[in-house]
Amino acid sequence: MRREQAIAAVGRRDWQAAYDLYAGLSDRTADDTQRLAESAWWLGRMDESIRIYADAYRQHLESGSKSGAARSALLLAISCRLVGEAAQSDGWLGRCARLLDTMPEGAEHGYALYLRIAALMGSDPDAALESSRRMQDLGRRFADPTLVCLGVYYEGRSSIKQGRVRDGLALLDEAMLSALSDELAPMWAGAIYCGLMDACHELRDLRRAFEWTEATRRWCEPLPLTSLYPGICRVHRAQVLQTRGDWKQAEEEALGACRDMVGVDVWAVADAHYEIGEVRRLRGDLAGAETAYTQANEFGRDPQPGLALLRLAQGRVEAATASIAAALAPEGGSRLGRAPLHAAQSEIALAAGDLALAEASAQEVADTAVAFESAGLGAEGNRCRGAVLLAQGRAVEAMALLRTAFNTWQELDAPYDAARTRLLIAAAYLALGDADAAAREKSAAEACFARLGVVATREGLPKGLTAREVEVVRLIAAGDSNRSIAEKLVLSEKTVARHVSNIFGKVGATSRSGVTAFAYDNGIMGTNTHG
Repeated sequence: MRREQAIAAVGRRDWQAAYDLYAGLSDRTADDTQRLAESAWWLGRMDESIRIYADAYRQHLESGSKSGAARSALLLAISCRLVGEAAQSDGWLGRCARLLDTMPEGAEHGYALYLRIAALMGSDPDAALESSRRMQDLGRRFADPTLVCLGVYYEGRSSIKQGRVRDGLALLDEAMLSALSDELAPMWAGAIYCGLMDACHELRDLRRAFEWTEATRRWCEPLPLTSLYPGICRVHRAQVLQTRGDWKQAEEEALGACRDMVGVDVWAVADAHYEIGEVRRLRGDLAGAETAYTQANEFGRDPQPGLALLRLAQGRVEAATASIAAALAPEGGSRLGRAPLHAAQSEIALAAGDLALAEASAQEVADTAVAFESAGLGAEGNRCRGAVLLAQGRAVEAMALLRTAFNTWQELDAPYDAARTRLLIAAAYLALGDADAAAREKSAAEACFARLGVVATREGLPKGLTAREVEVVRLIAAGDSNRSIAEKLVLSEKTVARHVSNIFGKVGATSRSGVTAFAYDNGIMGTNTHG
């Protein structure tokens, strides 16, 4: 009777009841032990779950069930990887592979492809696609709908990596419908959601991300907050809320994930800290952002491009330039994954006066958006290209791209991105001589920043100065000549002369003493300008 009650508790996802019932069995079979481990896993007791899965593995071996032992070994490999124990994960994966080599082909061989396909996704999408179809074939041959759905999900991810975005998203949507309808084993349903959200994040598919995040949040409601997938869902929800401008709620969701996911999923904790850094950087809390990016890095998450953009917001243009160049230096990685780095590099290069690099990086973002049919990346690419054209004095061409970017951000309900694009539109109007239109756009952008709670924005530096121009202003005020400024900032004298000319025009000064007075009047001396 107790065993039947435990099975029923698993069926209704009452993991505490399932745990208590399985723990109370005096004659636990290997399958019972494995379900006890799964129950502990859903309750967020990862260390205990790993220990019990290891007990199940041994019981399966003792009873002669190689298939059961292989499944336990795979789940141990996945669980160890989640808590950051990569060497143990590889060890259990090796045990799983050796067992499967001695068995006739079955569904277990399909599940064993899960981590292999994940590893191939960024380096060899063709091989990942082939393995995903093999996973589906095994699922159909052995009547395992969960395995079929996992294969469909991976085929979708692989298709997107190959640039067949519409086909890929259609497959991901299909997999998600099955995942959220309780047709699949719960553990794998959650894995499908996590992968779909990663794809949405890469593509900046904001509407799809919002819709599926809300659906998954409802699916997660019966689960403990310390369980894996509710925690991951909170991180993705924080990303969506950040884009939509609900920064307070976004930070609360991410902080909750940081608190509840420690010891459950090291990668979710790392992503949550990074998301906190993003919210704080955009809001203007630069010290808080620095702390959050540092914590993300400590948990194993590369804090780029946020950290490089933070350096830019601090007015440390050289540090920002070096930081983003280092992030882009390694070969490999998906084109989609590198697009945010190129967007940041374009912005930083523009501030540094390197128009050629800014233009090349902006074009890479735009080309990636076209290749992957991404509206969000398209808006980012148009904003970057528009900013470069504006710096080149081509305001008419810039206006067309910036307007297109602004309209897309509006459609995607991304208020901050829309507002910062609006500031560039204001600058374009000013360059075209329409001061009234420029004032309207600037006022609308500033009203949006005020609603969002932005303390200061880089685009909102005094008189529209760039971060590089602020550095030059400080050196002018310190009494440096153009040659001295060039040496200190590692620029050509010609570039410095252009910066000085732009500064004179923006601040309305006719002499270096006028620039010095402006610097002290506007609190530029001895402060860090940020955004």
